[in-house]
Amino acid sequence: MTQSHPRISKAVIPAAGLGTRFLPATKATPKEMLPVVDKPAIQYVVEEAVTAGLGDVLMVTGRNKRPLEDHFDRNYELESALQKKGDASRLAKVQESSDLAMIHYVRQGDPKGLGHAVLCAAPHVGNEPFAVLLGDDLIDPRDPLLQRMIEVQEQHGGSVIALMEVAPEQIHLYGCAAVESTEDGDVVKVAGLVEKPDPADAPSNYAIIGRYVLDPHIFDILRKTEPGRGGEIQLTDALQQLAEDEKVGGPVHGVVFKGRRYDTGDRGDYLRAIVRLACEREDLGPDFRTWLRSYVAEEM
Repeated sequence: MTQSHPRISKAVIPAAGLGTRFLPATKATPKEMLPVVDKPAIQYVVEEAVTAGLGDVLMVTGRNKRPLEDHFDRNYELESALQKKGDASRLAKVQESSDLAMIHYVRQGDPKGLGHAVLCAAPHVGNEPFAVLLGDDLIDPRDPLLQRMIEVQEQHGGSVIALMEVAPEQIHLYGCAAVESTEDGDVVKVAGLVEKPDPADAPSNYAIIGRYVLDPHIFDILRKTEPGRGGEIQLTDALQQLAEDEKVGGPVHGVVFKGRRYDTGDRGDYLRAIVRLACEREDLGPDFRTWLRSYVAEEM
């Protein structure tokens, strides 16, 4: 008989990184606020959490991240100006971000890695399973990855990670999972995890992408986890302990994602994400695709 587990209601979004790959643009602007077409990347992530039913969002921030709070707050002066102009369309867009969710903030302080950032969420999350969404990975809303992960966690308990098959030569850029098949075609049992392995040592080509549904026992493990690769406290190392001993916090499963994902953590992929999303927009796509075809034809 399928066991029922507590419904997840909270999402954690780590947003304390320095964004060094996008300097000098991120010298004074958080990387999460860089626009993807006409919305900052972080708004896509919050919208994904809300669509999955997670209206309680905690952002783990750091220094120079105040624009994140401002973006999701009301801007009465701007709203008043748009109202006086009768610009209802832009007014709705401005108000949309402040009405999305109940958003809380906590500062990480020292940049000690993703595992430490997740640990900063412990007082807010408490003893409940919760989701973690990384802002570098934007998941197309037509591919409900997070909802599927929540379903798997509610069915099996424990923790669930998002996995994607990558070329073997690319696995050193990701956390990597050793997996066993299950009765569900898109779900695997995770037997082990390693952070950014050499391709020759990788247990598979299943890469961890930036979505997690975690059992709260992860906090106890993170408190004891020593710095790993890069001198940081790695979430992957803590998940490895959960995978090794199911008695600690249940099993670890993976959902194999084959949908549309936009990687904004790399400059080239960030530009490709903007082009792909712009091409698919009803208001921008037709004209933009026409221009793009012309531009490519001229360059070729």
